[in-house]
Amino acid sequence: MNLQSKYFDYIKNGTKRIELRLFDEKRQKIKLGDIIEFTNPDGEMFAVKVVGLLRYGSFEELFRNFDISMLADASMTKRELLDVLNGFYPLEKQDEMGLWGLGWRFYRVD
Repeated sequence: MNLQSKYFDYIKNGTKRIELRLFDEKRQKIKLGDIIEFTNPDGEMFAVKVVGLLRYGSFEELFRNFDISMLADASMTKRELLDVLNGFYPLEKQDEMGLWGLGWRFYRVD
């Protein structure tokens, strides 16, 4: 999965512990125990093991259940993150597909 550098760093540094995406066809195939590779625009990569999957109808609904420190970084507000996510994923798409949250832990790839 490709990530912008800021969010890649949040995950790599352990401040972001849930990755948020639309529940599209690609995400529907992910199962507990799968290994996911995150990459940034510079080609840096690390792998994580899926240890939790969340399903919500909207980002706002998910945000009621989790602190910003789980979703991004304490330097952001939930409103800022919600604005970013709504820019990536129009509300019509969120309503159509719902959303998906990935809980992870690092997994060393040798």
